[in-house]
Amino acid sequence: MESIPLSEKEMRAHAPGEALTLAAVLAVLAIALLAIVAYKIWSSGGGGSAKLPGGWQFTWK
Repeated sequence: MESIPLSEKEMRAHAPGEALTLAAVLAVLAIALLAIVAYKIWSSGGGGSAKLPGGWQFTWK
């Protein structure tokens, strides 16, 4: 694969940081999902279950 240098105009138009923003948003969503599951476990008292999309199911006694 041959690389082609960018012109000054193309370099100024390039906006880095998009991948970092996407990773931060996905991390926040994952943490929020885990917090919801942990809260359901903590607030259930004796036992219960949590069902997540994709067929994931957690059961505790």
